[in-house]
Amino acid sequence: MTNKLYDTSLSLLTDLYQVTMAYGYWKTKTSEKEAVFNLYFRKNPFGGGFTIACGLANVLGYIENFGFSKKDLRYLSTLKGNDGKPMFEPEFMDYLADLKLTCDIEAIPEGTVVFPNEPLIRVRGPILQCQLLETPLLNLVNFESLIATKAARLRLVVEKDTLLEFGLRRAQGIDGGMTASRAAYIGGCDATSNVLAGKLYDIPVGGTHAHSWVMSFADEQQAFDAYAEVLPNNVTLLVDTYDSLQGVKHAIETGRKLVQRGYKLAAIRLDSGDLAYLSIEARKLLDAAGFEDTGIVASNDLDETIISSLRQQGAKINIWGVGTKLVTAYDQPALGGVYKLAALRQEQSAETVKTTEQTDAPRTNGWEYKMKLSEQAIKISTPGIQQVRRFRDEQGFVADMIYDTESLEGSASQATTMIDPLDFTKRRRFEADRPYEDLLVPVVKSSKRIYESPDIHTVREKVQTQLANLHPGVKRFVNPHTYPVGLEKGLHELKTKLILKLREG
Repeated sequence: MTNKLYDTSLSLLTDLYQVTMAYGYWKTKTSEKEAVFNLYFRKNPFGGGFTIACGLANVLGYIENFGFSKKDLRYLSTLKGNDGKPMFEPEFMDYLADLKLTCDIEAIPEGTVVFPNEPLIRVRGPILQCQLLETPLLNLVNFESLIATKAARLRLVVEKDTLLEFGLRRAQGIDGGMTASRAAYIGGCDATSNVLAGKLYDIPVGGTHAHSWVMSFADEQQAFDAYAEVLPNNVTLLVDTYDSLQGVKHAIETGRKLVQRGYKLAAIRLDSGDLAYLSIEARKLLDAAGFEDTGIVASNDLDETIISSLRQQGAKINIWGVGTKLVTAYDQPALGGVYKLAALRQEQSAETVKTTEQTDAPRTNGWEYKMKLSEQAIKISTPGIQQVRRFRDEQGFVADMIYDTESLEGSASQATTMIDPLDFTKRRRFEADRPYEDLLVPVVKSSKRIYESPDIHTVREKVQTQLANLHPGVKRFVNPHTYPVGLEKGLHELKTKLILKLREG
């Protein structure tokens, strides 16, 4: 039986409304209007103070392979409207068959610490094409960023201990398992149990045996000895099949035999019971027998809160295996990223200029800025062709300012003022000589990749460097400090003007 999901083009990996809107743009002859869309999220996950950007490598792969196959178009031709007639005209199918992306994309590189309302990806191009990219980009970025953030939180709490991702069997399908393994490694895990992820992504793999291995022998000692006999250079023994502390004693006996053969007992693993108590007692037994270097692995539905508690209780665990609650983002299963139209430009004929002037919408350099209004302040989008400028000092990151690239206020040659979007009376002034970097970088030009993604190990190291530049208060789990993110003064004023105009109208 073939896998129907992967034996096909991925261009239909989208919501139907993206295709119906594309049809609408084509039908109304507005498909070539130049548009800018921003992909961002509104709240940090897990009640935390930061998020890790992840998923860009897969976004670039998707863009490179975009295109509607004959099978895709045959399927779309079968879709019917409420009257039972075809939803799309045959000519639209011909249009999609010949469609080649011409979009430009800027993005924040993977492994970067990011915050709410900052554009992670900015897409610029014909509105029909930008629209077709909405759902797949969100799908590719939301989940990976979520899992990378979860792993980064786990890394913060385990500090220099070994952190393993054990979640494939509990992941949401093959694609969920593979994506989670990649993102978890980027976020800070040292290895994965997922062998396919190890092969495809060059991630270290690790693992031991299951309870069934022990249960398949006459007794636990035989099982441990047999495992050590066949894999003497990879001996971590699961000791809780029957009685954990008795299992530790059996592991020590196997360890003595390993030492005689020139090998060592790498670790024991606890997967149930009172992990704090059992690890403390196991450590005593191991040390007394001369196995001070043998590690203690813990698993059993761990997350950052449980691990923090175990460490506070003095647990003697130095290897942490985290599965379900990492790969499923158990306590918050979605990031909630969105993709919003922020600017629109069309050919400037006399008629279109007249129409645009009548709307009295804010415009810069020919762009008409757009935004979504809402009764909920958090859902009001920010207009403009946005960039994120991160200021820093000797201690690390200071603040992020979102500015409009078409505005003179975003110029690097002059001082800038940042306004808190939740309280316009809170303002920060940054002098022109303040060190900074602009986070969005060009990755696609006319849908051709112009950015070489770093290898996964480099991205993983970047996460830790980024976290080291954050104030400790931003990284705490309970009531984290809010990292300052604001709008450049000119963009804030433009947004306010547009809100007032829309409210009036």
